[in-house]
Amino acid sequence: MDWFNLFKAIILGIVEGITEWLPISSTGHLILVDEFLKLEATPAFKEMFNVVIQLGAILAVCVLFFHKLNPFSPQKNRQEKEATWSLWFKVVIGSIPALVLGLPLDDFLEEHFHKFLPIAIMLILYGVLFIIVENYNKNRVPKCKDFGHFTYKAAFLIGCFQVLALMPGTSRSGATIIGAILIGCSRFVATEFSFFLSIPAMFGASGIKLLKFFMRGNSFTFSEFIILMVGCIVAFFVSIVVIKFFIGYIKTNDFKAFGWYRIILGAILIGYWAFNR
Repeated sequence: MDWFNLFKAIILGIVEGITEWLPISSTGHLILVDEFLKLEATPAFKEMFNVVIQLGAILAVCVLFFHKLNPFSPQKNRQEKEATWSLWFKVVIGSIPALVLGLPLDDFLEEHFHKFLPIAIMLILYGVLFIIVENYNKNRVPKCKDFGHFTYKAAFLIGCFQVLALMPGTSRSGATIIGAILIGCSRFVATEFSFFLSIPAMFGASGIKLLKFFMRGNSFTFSEFIILMVGCIVAFFVSIVVIKFFIGYIKTNDFKAFGWYRIILGAILIGYWAFNR
């Protein structure tokens, strides 16, 4: 066992657990961290690791929102169970655009955009968009303040925004939250639905990545399997903390701080890229 590689997996798990739920791009951060703290593994394994590590993060959502997402809960009455089924159907509707466009574009985007400079540019672009959207939204009253007023049309439109997150550096949560706010959802509804929409998106992306990994003739060594498991476990526990923090944060704060963070980080990375060309 390479203990330094295990340490790197822990760091990457921490990065995934933090950045998956904050609107600052988890895939982008994992690729960027690898620029400075490289896993000693094959390119195929690292490519797969950066996606499959999300399984740990998504399990945190399943645990934290288990009751809210469970339509079979004996603690719910008939009306509450119907509302839960309705929420799941909206998640399915919201997942369709990413499913239709994500599969055919996955290999192309991976080849051409999972790189240093495109990630830095997308960090800055969406950072600016966050600030613009928050300024635009400052004096607007949300039309949808709870899931009782959340429609199938809104779910589909947010799903269309999720397609933008196929570009590394964008942030799946960032794209869906911006989209939800623009169509009139409160930050709370936007954030929670973004979490729920991540369940099929991340399970699907991880499954596809694993399937491609094995279909291309790759396999795990025992050490690589342990590294992947450690990364997922760390991402799970860090995600529990970060999701709870983020839910509390949005009650009294907007997203401008994340916009400025993205802009500053993107500018630093472009400077680093230019200096090391």
